[in-house]
Amino acid sequence: MTIDLSDPLLYQTSDPEPVWARLRAEQPVYRNERANGEFFWAVMTHRLCTDVLTDPRVFSSENGMRLGSDPRVLAAAAGRMLNVTDPPRHDRIRKVVSSAFTPRTVDRLEATMRRTAARAIEEAVAEGGCEFTRVAQTLPVSVICDLMGVPEADWEFMVDRTRFAWSSTALDAAEEARKVQAHTEILCYFQELAEERRKQPRDDLLSALVCGEIDGVPLTEQEVFYNCDALISGGNETTRHATVGGLLALARDPEQWRMLRADPGLMPSAIQEIIRYTSPVMHSLRTAREDVELGGRPVRAGDHVVAWLPSANRDEEVFADPERFDIERSPNRHLGFIVGNHYCIGAALARLELTVLFQELTRRVRTVEVTGPVRRLRSNLLWGFDSLPVAFVPSLDNH
Repeated sequence: MTIDLSDPLLYQTSDPEPVWARLRAEQPVYRNERANGEFFWAVMTHRLCTDVLTDPRVFSSENGMRLGSDPRVLAAAAGRMLNVTDPPRHDRIRKVVSSAFTPRTVDRLEATMRRTAARAIEEAVAEGGCEFTRVAQTLPVSVICDLMGVPEADWEFMVDRTRFAWSSTALDAAEEARKVQAHTEILCYFQELAEERRKQPRDDLLSALVCGEIDGVPLTEQEVFYNCDALISGGNETTRHATVGGLLALARDPEQWRMLRADPGLMPSAIQEIIRYTSPVMHSLRTAREDVELGGRPVRAGDHVVAWLPSANRDEEVFADPERFDIERSPNRHLGFIVGNHYCIGAALARLELTVLFQELTRRVRTVEVTGPVRRLRSNLLWGFDSLPVAFVPSLDNH
């Protein structure tokens, strides 16, 4: 079997799941040749992905965590940005970021979530339906911006910049330049906001970064700004696509929707299943530090090894009937939040966002119907959506 898993059109215009299934069965560590002559090892099974992601001694993150990264950006960010840093410095940066998740902050964020979700869904229900990708973006951006300390007046700017910077794969040099410009604008924004926080710290993540120290040494400006870019982008994009994919799965299986409305106790397992089934982050790249055998294949030092997360989350060895969306699935050992030292730092927050949004949806909406074409992103990083038009029939009793 010869296919390029890095081709973004595979995810925009066709169904990749049969491809993943065949590779799991035939070539679980697949040598993926790219059009530019480069190659990487695509790791397709749950067990082998877990092996790679939990062994930073052999598989490093400091040469990038995604395909197509700009080598110049990587050279500047490695060892400074949380997601392209290996232990032990990774753990020290993570500790600084985690310090912002105080009980008071989490309480404030949950209040923001419920207010934002209720308002967005009430408006969509009143109109009879909506382009749901627009509704889905409102909650993640409000939460991550609130966490970071971005004023509400600037939230739409962050939605626009992050959606453009991270969504589709650039087709040409001009589009790539525009994506770089979007990242630059995000960094410039945080540079200005950081100056304010240095003078007057607040109870937010940006203040934690600008005031943070590692071994008694303050974080550099680069460390502050690169981590802001990664956190604001990750916090916006992944939860948004999980929300859209989750609603699509429920709309296509009305019985699951009825079950979730009838039994709120199913919400925790439903959220875990949404994360597994949608798997918004498609891959996580590592670089071998030394020669190693992986799944019977000879990986050499310097080779790129890429964990293909949606494939791992459909592994028949781990998940019964993996192609089925099942809100009662238990256990659910998905890799939607990665695993190992790069386990998503905002995982608990993302689960809470999804919980709040689907609680508000099931309370206010009796039935959901897809009313037009569903369009996928042109991306090999985010398995997400450009469009999901839906009609809502409101609940008679505001269930």
